[in-house]
Amino acid sequence: MPKKAYLAEHLSSEELKDRYRSSQDSVETRRWHLLWKISLGWTIKNAAVAVGLDYQYSFRILKKYNELGEEGVKNLKKKSAEHRRGKEPLLKEEQFQKLKEELKERPADGGIWTGPKVARWIEKETGREKVWNQRGWDYLKKSRYSCQKPRPKHKKGDPVEQEKFKQNLPVKVQELRN
Repeated sequence: MPKKAYLAEHLSSEELKDRYRSSQDSVETRRWHLLWKISLGWTIKNAAVAVGLDYQYSFRILKKYNELGEEGVKNLKKKSAEHRRGKEPLLKEEQFQKLKEELKERPADGGIWTGPKVARWIEKETGREKVWNQRGWDYLKKSRYSCQKPRPKHKKGDPVEQEKFKQNLPVKVQELRN
């Protein structure tokens, strides 16, 4: 019979089960699940297989839990994901909100917003000498701007006839209803 793993009594078996079921982070959930199985008398190897973890990794989780308690189970990599890699964003939050408001209107030239136009807007707003066109496109995507053009008009279309049709349409609809 394999030797039973030592599990420090930081939390009871029921508390470990509750942590396993209520955890929002998938990495921490697996770790709590492993510790709960071990608290029920499972071996590290069998608990690791049941949870889907490597034996060595499971052993390290158990060791950290025994040393640090709940702090040893936390997913530390989750916190490092917020790191911006040393780069500051081109626009501060207020400027970004201002850009989103600008995108609701037409640009100064009357066309549609494009990456280069947004890049020029950022240059004026921030006072930077050069903003690459790709960065303008990135901010268009970040603001979820949808580039929509009006439907093209047919070459043979007659504007006078179209207006006449629009004016007579309610009358024709009424006739069809009667």
